[in-house]
Amino acid sequence: MTGRFDLPEPDAFTRTYWEAAAEGRLLIRRCRACGRAHHYPREFCPHCWSEDVVWEPASGRATLYTWSVVHRNDLPPFTDRTPYVAAVVDLAEGPRMMTEVVGTGSAGELSAGAGLEVAFREGIPVFRVVPGTAGG
Repeated sequence: MTGRFDLPEPDAFTRTYWEAAAEGRLLIRRCRACGRAHHYPREFCPHCWSEDVVWEPASGRATLYTWSVVHRNDLPPFTDRTPYVAAVVDLAEGPRMMTEVVGTGSAGELSAGAGLEVAFREGIPVFRVVPGTAGG
């Protein structure tokens, strides 16, 4: 993943996450002390501070919490992607995740609580609307 200005640079801890994403798998972290899942990946549980956390495959299902259509972004590579939908989603496992919703023709096709499923664009998890769950 090195050499691309728009991809995160994995380190020893996050390499597992980014390698899974490159293979089309979304991982989250789960605490074995309190049982809660969290995202973004950290080496400790943000709920109880335990360091007994493990990687776990996520289902890839989520619901749309909030979003904003970005019409202007002067930072590469986003300049060529506008407009795009920046979003926060609730993963089925519980954590919230910042992401992008792809495959929508307009913001009018979105509604809070819409069902989403993970997709991957160049090794980055993004989400798309599950047909029949958006709009309102």
